[in-house]
Amino acid sequence: LGLALYASSLCAASGAAFLYHDYCVIGAGPSGLQAAYFLQQANRDYIVFERSHAPGSFFALYPRHRKLISINKQYTGKSNSEFNLRHDWNSLLSHDRRLLFRRYSRDFFPDADVMVRYLEDFASLLKLRVQYNTAIVHVTLERDEQAWNGHYFLLTDQDRQNYNCSSLLVATGTWVPNVVNFPGSEYVEGYETVSINPEDFAGQTVLILGRGNSAFETAENILGVTNFIHMVSRSRVRLSWATHYVGDLRAINNGLLDTYQLKSLDGLLEGDLEDLAIVKDKKGKLHITLRFYLENRNTSAGIDSITLPQDELDNFATRAPYDRVIRCLGWKFDFSIYNRSLRMMPGKGNKKKYPQIKPSYESRGTRGLFVLGTASHSVDFRKSAGGFIHGFRYTTRAVHRLLENRHHGVPWPSTVYPITQLTNSIIKRVNEASGLYQMFSVLADIILLRENATAFEYLEEYPVGVLAELEMQTGRKAPNGLFVVIMEYGRNFSGADKDVFYYNRAVGEAQHAWQSNFLHPVIYYYKHLPTEREMRLRPPDWPLPRPDAVHHIVEDFLTDWTAPNAHILPLRRFLENCLSTDLRNFFAESCFLFAFTRQKLPPFCRQGYVRMQGLVGSEGLRRHAVEAGLLEDYTLIDFSGDKALDSYKGSQDQLLRDHTIPVRPLQHLVNSKDE
Repeated sequence: LGLALYASSLCAASGAAFLYHDYCVIGAGPSGLQAAYFLQQANRDYIVFERSHAPGSFFALYPRHRKLISINKQYTGKSNSEFNLRHDWNSLLSHDRRLLFRRYSRDFFPDADVMVRYLEDFASLLKLRVQYNTAIVHVTLERDEQAWNGHYFLLTDQDRQNYNCSSLLVATGTWVPNVVNFPGSEYVEGYETVSINPEDFAGQTVLILGRGNSAFETAENILGVTNFIHMVSRSRVRLSWATHYVGDLRAINNGLLDTYQLKSLDGLLEGDLEDLAIVKDKKGKLHITLRFYLENRNTSAGIDSITLPQDELDNFATRAPYDRVIRCLGWKFDFSIYNRSLRMMPGKGNKKKYPQIKPSYESRGTRGLFVLGTASHSVDFRKSAGGFIHGFRYTTRAVHRLLENRHHGVPWPSTVYPITQLTNSIIKRVNEASGLYQMFSVLADIILLRENATAFEYLEEYPVGVLAELEMQTGRKAPNGLFVVIMEYGRNFSGADKDVFYYNRAVGEAQHAWQSNFLHPVIYYYKHLPTEREMRLRPPDWPLPRPDAVHHIVEDFLTDWTAPNAHILPLRRFLENCLSTDLRNFFAESCFLFAFTRQKLPPFCRQGYVRMQGLVGSEGLRRHAVEAGLLEDYTLIDFSGDKALDSYKGSQDQLLRDHTIPVRPLQHLVNSKDE
């Protein structure tokens, strides 16, 4: 009996050793909580692991000086909630109106502590399943042909508790500081630990390594108390208003540019940090030299025995010694917890701080492993907003929709409309959709045409990088061609060296819409779904392959694309040319006339008037149509008396000469079944 009890206890312990969930999410930052929200709304089995005691632990420390650079616009002049999200860069997506960030702060650039409180409320009010104080320290694969992806993900936490998952969503962000090693780098202070009290820098000379927002944020904090600040980096400064990339230097932090260009001692330098070396003298001052000066020399022998650049070039830029050197080089993804079996590889070039993923946000090395949030920014690095809340809240939703179709047979959400609503549907989306607006050139609306172009199916915010896989990824079919609606900047308008304030920088005429520079809608038309080969061979910097036809809606100063002549009419004519059909709307009187004079009725008449649908007319509406030239001015006839008969005969003769057909008032045509 004792042996039996012991064996059963072992089995129970073995069973408890692996806790299973369909979905495991690592990280309870903004993207992890956003993924949890969608999984919970779909009633999926999931768990979120967070190493800290609360969500959003990154924001508890960063940015160090506590001011976010994500805008929080309180007023837009509009009540449309979807449109207002275009100018709310902090809110996550949910059905709960209490969880809009503007209810937490009125500051245009909010405090980071408010973000921490917001994320705590988001997790608690929505009752998301987050397991705190759980640090995942190792992730590996467990092969199983019965699993969704041919394997399970085996996760181990700091207490050696194991978890099995069918699908793994990595939302840890990039939090490992970038460090450059060179002789003397031990004297460098990190952004993550340096003092944020300006008084600690009073009367000091400071060198900052880096040129991003963290570097300029640090400089801005001490600008008024230091002797001078020098900033050195490998690349030139990139201004966000020139590159149209929100991750580049923002105006709120660029005070050092003023003091540099207005010759107030501060300055910017370019150079490879790996070529530098730092030597400390007896007074504790830090001298900048070059690595090759220290080759085959003992740096501990003293500064007097070391050749400095100013010994050969007496006006060397950094010849003055520094009191402090601060490293502000950003962060990178933590690859250390992933077993080699997952093949989580860093990207190449300037994307090496991110893991390699596909445009679908799935790992290139392992099926079923998706990267969300900031760590997924390699898909649109320096192009769009995928590394920031106002961008990845939409890409996270796209990943969820892909998973719903793949694992649960739930097709990508879509709506079917009659073809007569095509122009209106596009105009509505380009004027209010936030996902298209924030994730320009990355997410697009897809319009799938039905047979004979009598109707269309509308899919919102699909990743264009996997357009060739649309049928497989969405569960929708595209046999009859499609339109792709996307937002783009002008081809040659963005760049670190561009003058974006030059005279005549904007286009105002519809015929020149293809030359638009600022963000504007572009509609691509394909007779057939592009292939993977066409996607690979697309022109450089094009989000899509060359289409059968393309239309640019001219840029608008108010980003309001509702002008009848400049925006709507050119779009409608483009759609009509692609479909070889008439997309105009007609009064019932005109449809009645077409029924007698044309072999084929326009779609609006076929789908509306013939089915006894459409606008009910009135005399005032008819008069307006006549004055606008939309209807012929047929005189109403009084059939009582001889004079009326003569008038009727005269009118009949006139109609015969004009080859027109008399009709009765609009309200009779619409309301009378017999007629």
